[in-house]
Amino acid sequence: MNISQNMKTATFAGGCFWCVESDFETIDGVIEVVSGYTGGDTENPTYEQVSSGRTTHLEAVQVIYDPEKVSYAALLDVFWRHVDPTDGGGQFVDRGPQYRTAVFYETEDERGIAQSSKAALEESGRFSRPIVTEIRKLDRFYAAEDYHQDYYKKSPARYGLYRSNSGRDQFIRKAWKDGEGPKATGAGPAPYVKPDQATLRKTLTPVQYTVTQEEGTEPPFKNAYWDNKEAGIYVDIVTGEPLFSSTDKFDSGTGWPSFTRPLDPANIVEKTDQKFFMVRTEVKSRRGDSHLGHVFTDGPRPTGLRYCINSAALRFVPKEDLEKAGYGVYLQLFSP
Repeated sequence: MNISQNMKTATFAGGCFWCVESDFETIDGVIEVVSGYTGGDTENPTYEQVSSGRTTHLEAVQVIYDPEKVSYAALLDVFWRHVDPTDGGGQFVDRGPQYRTAVFYETEDERGIAQSSKAALEESGRFSRPIVTEIRKLDRFYAAEDYHQDYYKKSPARYGLYRSNSGRDQFIRKAWKDGEGPKATGAGPAPYVKPDQATLRKTLTPVQYTVTQEEGTEPPFKNAYWDNKEAGIYVDIVTGEPLFSSTDKFDSGTGWPSFTRPLDPANIVEKTDQKFFMVRTEVKSRRGDSHLGHVFTDGPRPTGLRYCINSAALRFVPKEDLEKAGYGVYLQLFSP
């Protein structure tokens, strides 16, 4: 992998690399994220070797980023918000030392920033248990097999099922429900933070508030995006986190915007909904906890899924506005 002169790399271990990769790839300034293995002595390890615990390697990701757009300290803040740094036995459903957390630094400057960031988290009192995440010198990083790269895009249904059942998102929502957290020097603002209810009542329209905060439903065929055919992405009206793309939108005939898959499954939470004497799967945004709609299994290929979403829960960002709106990473979706 060739890295241009003005790019830098940052390496983190946070449990399942599918999830960590997908989380970092939503960050503006991140160019690419590679899943792989590091921290052990075995040369050219395989997934079977690492996942079985037969090596001393950890599942990890290497983040290639533009330091003019996002700082190393800001990437550390993203990392802390997506792991359980108090768990020394693995991460969530994945158990074993190969899934424990670590920050791998390359320079003494990075080591100092990482130690400062960890200390800030400890001092914040965010967690009642000690922070056990190691800060280690990076030796060699081995890229994982091709089928693991961008797994959340290649196999969105399987990834989404794994993610929703892993316990990761449930932990994150509970640990960071107030949207606050440690800030090391040079760190940017926390991405996609949900405003308080007083602010939401002022900034959302009545139908937007009813849909996102009270699990309401807007009328079919009488909403903003059911027939929208412009190229672009749809983000959470509350937080701005990217949710769906026009490249996956289709006319379901229902009168609501419908999509075959999420733009980034890491930003979607699915839960069982038993209201109205029915059993359905509700779709919510992860950070905003906004009610979006429901997902059904009567959609077209390639996924067979139909994400039936309320327009009132969405904000549309046209393709030509992606860069200036901070979503430039998604321009590649619309390349010829």
